[in-house]
Amino acid sequence: MTNRVCLVHYHEIGLKGKNRSTFENQLVRNLRCALRSFPVKGIKRISGHLLVTVEDGFASQELAHAISRVPGVARVSLAYLCGLDQDEYCAAAVKALGEAGEFTTFKVHARRSSTDYELHTLDINRLVGGVLCQEFPDKKVAMHGPDVTVIVMVVNASVYVYADTGRGVGGLPVGTAGKVVTLLSSGFDSPVATWMVGRRGATCVPVHFSGRPMTADTSEYLCQDIVNALAPSGMIGRMYVVPFGEKQREISLAVPQSLRIITYRRIMFAVAERIAQIEGAKALVTGESLGQVASQTLDNISVVNEMVSLPVLRPLIGSDKLEIMSRAEEIGTYDISSQDAADCCTLFMPRRPETHAKPDQVHEAWDSFDHDAMIDDLVNSIEYVDFDQCPSYKPPRGYRARHRELAPAAFERDDVK
Repeated sequence: MTNRVCLVHYHEIGLKGKNRSTFENQLVRNLRCALRSFPVKGIKRISGHLLVTVEDGFASQELAHAISRVPGVARVSLAYLCGLDQDEYCAAAVKALGEAGEFTTFKVHARRSSTDYELHTLDINRLVGGVLCQEFPDKKVAMHGPDVTVIVMVVNASVYVYADTGRGVGGLPVGTAGKVVTLLSSGFDSPVATWMVGRRGATCVPVHFSGRPMTADTSEYLCQDIVNALAPSGMIGRMYVVPFGEKQREISLAVPQSLRIITYRRIMFAVAERIAQIEGAKALVTGESLGQVASQTLDNISVVNEMVSLPVLRPLIGSDKLEIMSRAEEIGTYDISSQDAADCCTLFMPRRPETHAKPDQVHEAWDSFDHDAMIDDLVNSIEYVDFDQCPSYKPPRGYRARHRELAPAAFERDDVK
């Protein structure tokens, strides 16, 4: 009996040289986590691919789709697993081509990693191609630009035959590029920025600044929905929430109206960097796009950036809103981000925000209130939600001790997790 399996193809991982196995092993761990709801029998490496088998021997389109959403996967192919019997793999090729949908032209492309197999790739091409021409007499063979390519891959004592292949998200396996803290809102931009950095192998730790207690906590639940929408990628294990509304009110009373947003963001960056220190993260990530809103001009980005010593990654800096929204649809966060929810971004907004802030004016406004005490209070008030989605996420050791060190002035509450 011919089984159907999923062959996982990767691209960048294959270029990694001596540490390639590290990336492959991490991708295997991530796939095991992402496929927990499927009856997966095993995941193993074979000749530059990963092989995913299921208990009933028949891998489904749903399984292939779930695999395609895991970073590090370039393509996924539903393949028939056969022995070296020629009749068996020729029959599998007929099945594979028959399932390819509408087509006019095709070709056969054989690959062979088992050099002791008696047939050369050219012989396999002729053998399988002859059978397919008999079974599909109205179709034509095209060596260049065919509608469908039937792959026949000989590996050890097995033959994998497929024509159905789908594109994956590419990138690198989550957990191979270190940890980052991302500033996450319920809007379109920051979830896409988080996904893009996670796709490059980073383990993401989002921080959401809520308008609570001045607003409802709706945005917090939307952010949790966003994290769950990104679950197939396996990039998030914990989300921090910072109740920011009361501190925003204090800032709005202390600084000039035009500099409120810049001051909010300076505080947010400072708190995010403290959380990054707790987590051992090496960078911050934001969803800023150059010139999209008042706070995202070069002058304003500069005076906010001076608050932190960590690198600040901005993967969307050159993207426009339509591109960002299109990517949000692809990754499954668009519908969530389309919902209205009051959060810290809409709280105490100035009528005329400064678009080209002068450093001297920003520093004067900054010194008009006790910013150090405010940062300590906010760090001490952080809450978090854990998600069982990211095998590469490891909670910080001695969290409470580290938390006390970073917020020495206000570590009194026992209900902080």
